[in-house]
Amino acid sequence: MNSFAAAGLPLAAALACILAATLGGLDQNSALPPGLAPYAYGFFLDRYPLFAVAIVYGLARLIAAATAPGPAGFPRRAAGLAVGAATLLALSLYPTFGGLILRGAFGSGSMAFLNQQPMGMAYALGSALGAALFGTAMGLGVIAMTARRVSLRRFARRTLPAALAAFLALWFAFAVLGLAHAAGLGPWPRRALTAGDALIAAGLVVVAFLPHALLVAWRTGAEEVRPAGVVT
Repeated sequence: MNSFAAAGLPLAAALACILAATLGGLDQNSALPPGLAPYAYGFFLDRYPLFAVAIVYGLARLIAAATAPGPAGFPRRAAGLAVGAATLLALSLYPTFGGLILRGAFGSGSMAFLNQQPMGMAYALGSALGAALFGTAMGLGVIAMTARRVSLRRFARRTLPAALAAFLALWFAFAVLGLAHAAGLGPWPRRALTAGDALIAAGLVVVAFLPHALLVAWRTGAEEVRPAGVVT
């Protein structure tokens, strides 16, 4: 899998998720398996519906990393994928939709606002914490599959700046996805997505995750030219 495929697969999976939900008329009245039904309701799903798409993006990113060229063997790739997926799903869905990620983001933003911080600053703080938790969960799996021994100098010059850039890209993504209803997205999943809703959701997802996808493409391409270090 080349660098563009590794970057494009997660974004394509996220858009395919929106398309499938639209064509299938998925909403809270849809018949779901008993194990999934509780996740179709709740405050965080109503308020931040596109976080469901973010979960798909994160899982697809892990799959792309697991299938990318590299020296890691199958056992290490499988273990990294399992660890990353389990951590991401646990932080995203336990005890209900949103998990610790959205609860932490909403709680920190709310406390900042209650402490008389401007709404914009409170929203930025909440988005930052959500992005940090999401990126940590996703990054654990990717690091487990791709990490190599590096010198302290290389860590400071390459790995740390790359991790910071990934965090900033995800921070931007979370800030954009949180504006879904303000951008005109209807009350999904209380009712099915309309064609207009799907276009709004797809546009927001592309804007949100394109910086991260481009960052992954650039870093993966750099690793193909000179393999060393860590890609997260």
